Amino acid sequence: MLAIDITKKLSHFTLNISFTMENKILVLFGPSGCGKTTILRSIAGLIKPDEGNIVFGDKIFFNSRSHTYLPPKARNVAYMFQDLALFPHMNVSRNIWYGVKNHTSKSIVLYQKLLNLLKIEHLHNRTIHQLSGGEKQRVALARALMSEPEILLLDEPLSALDAQTRYELQDELRKLQKIWQIPFILVTHSPEEALSLGNEVLFLEEGHEVPGPPPSWHKAVNSSAGTAAAMQFFY
Repeated sequence: MLAIDITKKLSHFTLNISFTMENKILVLFGPSGCGKTTILRSIAGLIKPDEGNIVFGDKIFFNSRSHTYLPPKARNVAYMFQDLALFPHMNVSRNIWYGVKNHTSKSIVLYQKLLNLLKIEHLHNRTIHQLSGGEKQRVALARALMSEPEILLLDEPLSALDAQTRYELQDELRKLQKIWQIPFILVTHSPEEALSLGNEVLFLEEGHEVPGPPPSWHKAVNSSAGTAAAMQFFY
């Protein structure tokens, strides 16, 4: 279980958030600038909260009382950034292998598995400039999972894609989470994306959980009633 209870003073408000999650897809939903990315960066260890704690299983990532702060490399958390952060001077294969210290038989099997699952076997020798937006997203996902993380963080991973590619990758993400069985935490401000992907949804506004969705949510729910009925929400 991942348990988060943190406070962080930001420029326009103070982030104050508390939640727990199991091995599911949790969507952080809210308008731009409401604190979603700050939560991801706190879990990853890229920023330090002011107070509180972040605990995953028996591993303490952060605790302000005991002055515990586990560095990012010790957390085994993969972060897929909004801009993907792929290396343009490396081909697809080298991007995916980046950060893997040893090419063992196990890692080679995992590499082939990811290529197959994400349907990018034919791309391994291509440069990043030769890829479409959807292909870049798949390569970034493969690189994130190649490190065999215990938690996967995704910051608006599908926001720049056309509708058809977005639907395809939503399906890939759901399949990957079922296979990996680790917490996926995804940031979005799209009601449709939250409905499609989230097992649970945490609604945020100015750094706080709010008791229900904003008006923009209801239109998406009405057009996707079957999906919405199957979901659980954090209210």
